[in-house]
Amino acid sequence: MEIRPARSEDLAAILALLELCRLPTAGVPQHLDTFFVAVEGGRVVGSAGLEVHGQVALLRSVATEPAHRGQGVARRLCAEALREAARRGARSCFLLTETAADYFARYFAFQRVPRSAADPRLLASEEFQGACPEGAHLMARTLTVIE
Repeated sequence: MEIRPARSEDLAAILALLELCRLPTAGVPQHLDTFFVAVEGGRVVGSAGLEVHGQVALLRSVATEPAHRGQGVARRLCAEALREAARRGARSCFLLTETAADYFARYFAFQRVPRSAADPRLLASEEFQGACPEGAHLMARTLTVIE
């Protein structure tokens, strides 16, 4: 399985995967240049995306095809996305999740924070403007900046 940056020709497959996983698709085309995909047999089987706003990033659209779950695909995608956020100068990363708070805490040291703790630069994201339900947990972690 290959983990690589998303390409324009991956957009339709990413959107279909997000819909299959019941995740928001709003804003994906605008941030495709900071998405990563897992590809097997020429098919996109996983995705993870970023929105980078200066020194803050939003991890989003983490999805894996049901047949590929439990194989570490999401972990590899998230690790690559977090490295990219740090490479781009982000010092902190946030995410919104309804179902995977324990996963992100366990594998990536994200911690639940109140929505009021969201960096104001993230509020322009479609994720915060309604794509993610108000009941979604906000989580945050610090990143090590890569020079």
